Amino acid sequence: MNVISGFIDLVPVGLLQGLTYALIAIAIMIPFRILNFADMTGEGAFPFGACVCAKLLMLGLDPVSALLGGAFAGFLAGVLTGYIHEKAKINTLLCGILVLSMLYSVDIRVMGQPNAALFSYKSIFSALPGDGSGYLPRIAMLGLIDVAIAALVLWFLRTEHGLAMRAIGSSPSMAKAQGINVKVYTLVGLGLANLFAAMGGAMLAQNQGFADVNMGFGVLVNGLAALLLGEAVIGNRTMTRQVLAPVLGSLIYFQLISLVLAFGFQPSDLKLVTAVFVLVTLLSMATRKKRAPAARRQLAVAKR
Repeated sequence: MNVISGFIDLVPVGLLQGLTYALIAIAIMIPFRILNFADMTGEGAFPFGACVCAKLLMLGLDPVSALLGGAFAGFLAGVLTGYIHEKAKINTLLCGILVLSMLYSVDIRVMGQPNAALFSYKSIFSALPGDGSGYLPRIAMLGLIDVAIAALVLWFLRTEHGLAMRAIGSSPSMAKAQGINVKVYTLVGLGLANLFAAMGGAMLAQNQGFADVNMGFGVLVNGLAALLLGEAVIGNRTMTRQVLAPVLGSLIYFQLISLVLAFGFQPSDLKLVTAVFVLVTLLSMATRKKRAPAARRQLAVAKR
């Protein structure tokens, strides 16, 4: 009974976190699923967006401008990763690791300190009823933002430019043969992905009232877990499902985290729980792929 009541108490917190971290899940989906580019920049872009947003708030900018400024900073980080990859021709993962390592020092330079309190500054939630102090108004606002971003991403991927980006992920050589500028679209795709990651970090900073250079630690694994969970639930056979998967997966994932906490696990155990969850999901997906050809052969034999 304590477990059930504890879980119910954590449901609003899980929804708030799920809607915030849905953006990092979208940021992982774009390079991994659309561009076929293994990118780790999101783990650095997430705190980078938060730190830039915090600095802009401290400089006197309004919350919306600070949020957009933090998001644009993430766009630049993603473009830098793509540029290093194109110029140095080194592994995509290494490019992302290099950039997120650089951003740690840049974050401290931007804020002038490792962390900053933002309680005395207005946030995007300040215009909500009750100054945005309740869970429900914040959940509603974040839900609208996520729906708008998911709709925008889906619309873009169905445009001519979006189709070109998807073609690059399917076959870069074929896309190049069709006259698509692979370098430019890769840079733009990585920039957009990390723009969403940085926006998620900026929203989290305004939501919790502080920014910290270490707040991006582990978000890549959380986002990947959310993406895999969403794809396991609704699949990714259509573009609509592919875009919705990270958002839905993030909501489910953080409710599962709430359930784990309700069972008595410590917050320090969550990294281990997440890693095990990702491993189990990947193993189950690999097993499913191995069984699919055998099932098709059995079906073909049965039809004969």
